[in-house]
Amino acid sequence: MKKFFFPLDKVLDYKEQVLDGLKAEHARILMKVRECERAIEELEQLHRDCTAEFRKNKLNGIKISEIHTYENYLEALGVKIRIKQDQLEKLKLKEEAKRNEVVEAKKETSTLDKLKEKKREEYDKEVQKEEERFIEEFVATKSAMVRLGM
Repeated sequence: MKKFFFPLDKVLDYKEQVLDGLKAEHARILMKVRECERAIEELEQLHRDCTAEFRKNKLNGIKISEIHTYENYLEALGVKIRIKQDQLEKLKLKEEAKRNEVVEAKKETSTLDKLKEKKREEYDKEVQKEEERFIEEFVATKSAMVRLGM
């Protein structure tokens, strides 16, 4: 019997390549999300440290110009944190959209995989039937030859 052939193999290969590409894009976006989260954490830590230092210096006495410097710096850090948080929200939306694309692509490839598996099972059953027919013919021929005395 001829070798198993699945006519949609090229389509399946293409869909798998698309899925791999989407997974890679998703991984890159996730990496950016993690980097942005780390940057926010670092900025927030810097803000906490500076606030603590500012409070300590206020208790020990501080010049008004230094107070303005601290306040301006803390406000600038707050703005940077808000900007990074906005970036993070946009990245999370982008990540969610890409994840949905990956899920859809996975559904498409798994549908084709299941179809291929089903066709393979049908092929294997047909091969088994063909082998059984061959054996039956062989046995029938052998027994006919024995009866004829050959």
